[in-house]
Amino acid sequence: MQAVENAGSRRIKTIAVAFGFWTLLGLSYAVSAGLSASSEGEAPNWGRMFTWYLASFWLWMLLAPLVARLGQKTAGVGWDRFCLVHVPASIALALVQVLARVGVFWIIWRSDITTAHTFGGYLQHEFVFNFYFAQLTYWVVLAVSRGMDSRRHLRDERLRNARLETQLAQSQLQSLRMQLQPHFLFNTLNAISALALADPLQARLMIARLGDLLRLTLEERHAQQVSLARELEFVRGYLDIQRIRFRDRLETRIDASDEALRAAVPNMILQPLVENALRHGLSNKTSRGNLCIEAIRDDEHLCLRVEDDGAGLPPGGGTEGVGLGNTRTRLGMLFGEAARLELGPRAGGGTRAELRFPYQVHVEAAAE
Repeated sequence: MQAVENAGSRRIKTIAVAFGFWTLLGLSYAVSAGLSASSEGEAPNWGRMFTWYLASFWLWMLLAPLVARLGQKTAGVGWDRFCLVHVPASIALALVQVLARVGVFWIIWRSDITTAHTFGGYLQHEFVFNFYFAQLTYWVVLAVSRGMDSRRHLRDERLRNARLETQLAQSQLQSLRMQLQPHFLFNTLNAISALALADPLQARLMIARLGDLLRLTLEERHAQQVSLARELEFVRGYLDIQRIRFRDRLETRIDASDEALRAAVPNMILQPLVENALRHGLSNKTSRGNLCIEAIRDDEHLCLRVEDDGAGLPPGGGTEGVGLGNTRTRLGMLFGEAARLELGPRAGGGTRAELRFPYQVHVEAAAE
């Protein structure tokens, strides 16, 4: 019902716009003719002029949809078929328009017409010039309607392409995000298998924590972006598992401002950075290691930092694995040049990974 009402409203609006356009053309022609007569010293008969030109353009308002329909029917055909349709059509419609226009004017202003005493004589007097003008108008209407159709088709094509590109990007992002889940899962299962014989109790505890973590990932499996608060909930679950693995050799700290917690972030964007810090920075450290996660809003950007005091970057920076490469690709697809991922040494030793991308409040946080 709503769709029918919207279609009816659009149709009324289209008719109103067409009526206003053709009326404005008729009035402008009438005023121009009147001013031209005045400049030649003649007293213009405004009633006759308005009748003549408004009748002409209102008739074209009725005929224009037919011209446009014929133009649509012949779109993309060869010139022979095009001419075969439009040459006879232009002659026929020009005849109809001239006969109707002269007839309306004869009926209204017959008593004031001095150039002829019969309708046939008046039609003969007015026919030649107005017939050619009507034919010219036909071709102008046809050209304008085809141009509008071409523009509309181009706009629709661009819209379809944009939708296809969006769907492709969403599919690629979903594929990249799903790539992280088995990557993180296999690494966690490897850690569990390492404890299965040495410490079965701790291994069972890790399995229980892993179950909680998988529940969180399934709850957000379709979301490309989540609030930072939700992302940090996942990271805390992951760190709970790693603390069991590291025992008393891992100290963690999470510091996030209230504004940052409301921000929208790509789903599972922090986990690869945290995993990287643990595997390459802190796993071989014999003393207690520290891992710090910070999140602040910096003007129009959100800044996320993951720091560790571990072994630091290898000489030459090393190569990026699945996690970092995946993160960098996702940021580029979501934010383009407005996002960046930087790895560098931490003051005092260790590694710092920093993410920066545009700040936007997550829809769920905004609703709250």
